[in-house]
Amino acid sequence: MLILKNATAVQFAPASVLEGVDIAVEGSLIVDVGNNLSARYPAAKSKEMHGRIVMPGLVCAHNHFYSGLARGIMASIAPCPDFISTLKNLWWRLDRALDEESLYYSGVICSLEAIRHGCSAVIDHHASPCAIQGSLNILRKGFVEAGLRGMTCYETTDRNGGLDELEKGVEENIAFAQLIDQQKVASSGSYLVEAHIGAHAPFTLPDAGMQMLKEAVDQTGRGLHIHVAEDSYDVSHSHDKYGCDPIVRLDEAGLIGKKTLIAHGLYLSDTEINLLNQRGATLAHNARSNMNNHVGYNRQLTALQHVALGTDGIGADMFEELKFAYFKHRDAGGPLWPNSFLAMLYQGNSILEENFGARFGKLAAGYKADLTILDYTSPTPLQAENLAGHFAFALNSSHVDSVMVEGKMVYEDKAFPQSVENLYREARNSAQKLWARMDSL
Repeated sequence: MLILKNATAVQFAPASVLEGVDIAVEGSLIVDVGNNLSARYPAAKSKEMHGRIVMPGLVCAHNHFYSGLARGIMASIAPCPDFISTLKNLWWRLDRALDEESLYYSGVICSLEAIRHGCSAVIDHHASPCAIQGSLNILRKGFVEAGLRGMTCYETTDRNGGLDELEKGVEENIAFAQLIDQQKVASSGSYLVEAHIGAHAPFTLPDAGMQMLKEAVDQTGRGLHIHVAEDSYDVSHSHDKYGCDPIVRLDEAGLIGKKTLIAHGLYLSDTEINLLNQRGATLAHNARSNMNNHVGYNRQLTALQHVALGTDGIGADMFEELKFAYFKHRDAGGPLWPNSFLAMLYQGNSILEENFGARFGKLAAGYKADLTILDYTSPTPLQAENLAGHFAFALNSSHVDSVMVEGKMVYEDKAFPQSVENLYREARNSAQKLWARMDSL
């Protein structure tokens, strides 16, 4: 047992701030929260927090680890005047150029950087059309090596190889979910990585693909993770080809439920929003990505019951993502205050609960010991009523001191327990080869 002594215990939903709290962790769980726990557990080891903030781990609800080696990319990229040309000229070339080596370094580096920025979990969405089989297990190895909790899936699509590519994507999703089931049994339920059933977007999914995905969801018991209405093109395509809204089409295929994660959703109709709310699905809002891709602003956040925050591949700094989400909302004339965006940040833990079958997101006995520890000295009072204001206007990833996942310190006193210099060196070499392959496509 480990006792984190004299912490400032911060919770998100409902917001609370309590000073001088001890948190006892045993195995993968929090087992007690209170005062002077060393007297109750005299044999336990202890670590003095000196008043540091201890809070539930941060979750990035939508990411693309395959973009990990795209930072400062030096490939020849044609002009991208709209969303579809951005996909075709940049991202769909990058994902076709991925091989097992570049995928591994993308995954492990992104996992390490997520932890360093305070994340205890990331929900990933993957694509590597020329290296589909086994790709999700390569990503899982990166999560595990870094010690990060997460989920991943393969984005099923027909954009490169028609039905054959669709079938391979679905097969990879099913095979990975089955591998995770085996891991759960072998580890007695204590494991780090879960599975979604992935798909790119409705505009690259014919009806045959919808049917394959439904069979995969039913077979594995997992939920769908898919981009929808990231750009108005997705909506226009659905109206033109199928005569309905994209969420309606997904729902008619039986693919919208409590485990469904919809990324973006900028152009949803009232009917679609009602469907998501009725089915209990979650929308991942990615403010910085939407700004970067110039696809517009989601003005319907207030109408959705379950909204989480993601980055869509722009790192995993959730402090920064919350700030951008809030400031962009205010700039667009939105009515929400920082507390609503702190609730969205918390919603990532609800996604984990739905998929891992465990309790996340609170400092209480029986909850997973996934924790973020901050070294933050505030010049103003820090209390429940203004906690969200501190997140929006002050707290940032430079305050991350330590991260605990599944009861283990994976980042402690601003350092990883393992050497990472060689990984970064090899990642730089792999990135150069990846960019060269992109230019050969």
